[in-house]
Amino acid sequence: MSGIDYDESDVRIRPGKGSRPRTKTRPRHADAHAAMVVTVDRGRWGCVLDGDPLQPVTAMRARELGRTPIVVGDDVDIVGDLSGRPDALARIVRRGERRTVLRRTADDTDPSERVVVANADQLLIVVALADPPPRTGFVERALIAAYAGGLKPILCLTKSDLAPAEPFAAQFADLDITIATAGREDPIEVVEPLVAGLLTVLLGHSGVGKSTLVNRLVPDAARATGTVSGVGKGKHTSSQSVALPLHGGGWVIDTPGVRSFGLAHIETDDVLLAFSDLAEVIAECPRGCGHMGSPADPECALDTLTGPAAGRVAAARRLLGVLKEAESTHS
Repeated sequence: MSGIDYDESDVRIRPGKGSRPRTKTRPRHADAHAAMVVTVDRGRWGCVLDGDPLQPVTAMRARELGRTPIVVGDDVDIVGDLSGRPDALARIVRRGERRTVLRRTADDTDPSERVVVANADQLLIVVALADPPPRTGFVERALIAAYAGGLKPILCLTKSDLAPAEPFAAQFADLDITIATAGREDPIEVVEPLVAGLLTVLLGHSGVGKSTLVNRLVPDAARATGTVSGVGKGKHTSSQSVALPLHGGGWVIDTPGVRSFGLAHIETDDVLLAFSDLAEVIAECPRGCGHMGSPADPECALDTLTGPAAGRVAAARRLLGVLKEAESTHS
């Protein structure tokens, strides 16, 4: 035996991989460049620097962002190789605060909402007047999503050579929304001033002529167009959302044709707060008021409005009825 005394301090332990101290400190990326997301495809995001379509960059999501969702229209900060070469890959290190969001759920029973587009100024709801026949319910749901997300809604009617626009458009007259007719025979100049200088997202069922409209607004877009099937349902011609620059300034975002538009994520007041005149009045409603009027809500302050305002109340309540029906399905 050795005469040397040992204690625990003499035991040497090789540090393992999990013994290294972790830190929550993340790089500040002060040299990051501002960009806008214009495409999303399998873990890669197409971005344009400073909103300039002539400076496209492909980027991946930085590890520190985790699973932070990033969609077309998002403002992001990127670092790395910003050359735009085919083999170059930058990193998205920050996502900016969203000014507006277009959200939907798969259906009214699905609690998981999905952000379709971020930061759009307005929503162009594209509806065919025939082939396939127009669906009032879809327009109402799209209007609700626009109001709740902070987007200005515009109703755009296509295929006017097959049916007149007035009967369908009249159903939304009291909502005081812009309605444009953009069939093949109608001048595109009707729509161009509405989208110039703004970020506009187009939404519609498959086969309503949405991609045709995009090709007229952006002639070099070459978006695929399809036909309508024998059962009145269109074929999907856009497989993913993409932002396209307008020659006069601004962007249009073409989205895939939707089959359903769930509203499980939207509350009643989200809709009425979009109407500035009605938003002031509902402040006088009792707590828990559903704003549907008698007999369901006998003390609703909206019942005090008369004249043209009463027409807007009736139109808004029609939208609330759609939302309440969705809520009952969800519950």
